[in-house]
Amino acid sequence: MNYFPWLTIIVVLPVFAGSLIFFLPHRGNKLIKWYTICICLLELLITTYAFSYHFRLDDPLIQLAEDYKWINFFDFYWRVGIDGLSIGPILLTGFITTLATLAAWPVTRDSRLFYFLMLAMYSGQTGPFSSRDLLLFFIMWEFELIPVYLLLSMWGGKKRLYSATKFILYTAGGSIFLLIGVLGIGLYGSNEPTLNFETLANQSYPVALEIIFYIGFLIAFAVKSPIIPLHTWLPDTHGEAHYSTCMLLAGILLKMGAYGLVRINMELLPHAHSIFSPWLIIVGTIQIIYAASTSLGQRNLKKRIAYSSISHMGFIIIGIGSITDTGLNGAILQIISHGFIGAALFFLAGTSYDRMRLVYLDEMGGMAIPLPKIFTMFGILSMASLALPGMSGFVAELIVFFGIITSQKYFLMPKIIITFVMAIGMILTPIYSLSMSRQMFYGYKLFNAPSSYFFDSGPRELFVSISIFLPVIGIGIYPDFVLSLSGEKVETILYNYFYR
Repeated sequence: MNYFPWLTIIVVLPVFAGSLIFFLPHRGNKLIKWYTICICLLELLITTYAFSYHFRLDDPLIQLAEDYKWINFFDFYWRVGIDGLSIGPILLTGFITTLATLAAWPVTRDSRLFYFLMLAMYSGQTGPFSSRDLLLFFIMWEFELIPVYLLLSMWGGKKRLYSATKFILYTAGGSIFLLIGVLGIGLYGSNEPTLNFETLANQSYPVALEIIFYIGFLIAFAVKSPIIPLHTWLPDTHGEAHYSTCMLLAGILLKMGAYGLVRINMELLPHAHSIFSPWLIIVGTIQIIYAASTSLGQRNLKKRIAYSSISHMGFIIIGIGSITDTGLNGAILQIISHGFIGAALFFLAGTSYDRMRLVYLDEMGGMAIPLPKIFTMFGILSMASLALPGMSGFVAELIVFFGIITSQKYFLMPKIIITFVMAIGMILTPIYSLSMSRQMFYGYKLFNAPSSYFFDSGPRELFVSISIFLPVIGIGIYPDFVLSLSGEKVETILYNYFYR
């Protein structure tokens, strides 16, 4: 056992260091920016150090666990710890947040508050992934909403107040269900509230009660990782937010919902999950088709990318619903891979918006000649988004396909129909992503525009896009990077299903 509180430092450091931003001397924005990036890098280094030296891959139990009594009055503990499921998302959070702070260099208005909110989001995102206590999970889940709301409503686009209000209504409405489920599970069957994940995972409930709990948690997570029909806040939010906020939203916030589905709905409520999983699969296939075909109809570039990310979340839902080893591993891999790809696409859309000041696709065109580097990166990453073999998206979706086909739970005919419909969704993906890049980069619309209008991406932007692109290729060529983290844990989760 290591007695050094690694995870507490990882969760608390960004907010603590971010609150020191307000005490820095005010000599322009440069100091604040460099300070923020140094904090992010330090945090990323601490995380990678702790995970590479103190985390054993072959152990499916909780590691780096800490357990401190926090509030004596109702037995509230600060319980953190990680296992194979949460190590991937935490590293993804560190990576994407560091790059998003680097992407936010053009922000000059109220830069202290902006960078403080970025660091606060960092803490609020590592929190839910590493908490081992239901109430702590809920508190971290809520803590995340406030920085996002402020980032949206202060640095957004034209309709930013509308979209920020919509976001806060949807997510806070979902969190009500989350709170009810947490309290119900914690208070069931005893006078003392039991909120510890380990004790709850071995507890069994009456089926009706378990289904009620499951529906509550499902609504909360369906708002966060948008599952149709609770997805409508996402295109508005992404269409209005500043693109560094978009990177965090697409890369990490959406993944919190999928993580919660695996962590709470699968681990704690297995009977209800085996009842609900066919419905999850049906909703996932509908979502892939629906979001891909809705994405075609969007004029707004960011909304189009937002719908594409909703469509990719459908694969995660299908992987969670097919109760197989391969399916769940594929869902986790898709969580990581879409975290990279979605963030990169939003970043490139934002940088091209910084050049052009155009939002709508039908006003763009001919950007390939003046902006070759942006064109190259956008082309490569839209290929990654449409699951080109050799990129991470292809591997993840292929493993989800294998999972649904080899599932023991379903009959042959439904499986064939569902894989067929998923394949149609895979065909729809290239249509919208390629038409998007065609409308932006080909043609003659801005070909004879004044040349002061354009300067290609500088070293900072190239660094961000290439460093997102490298893990995408890396996971695509050698997916065992991610699969070796979660494999043991997935086996233990599924062991509960078949042998209990």
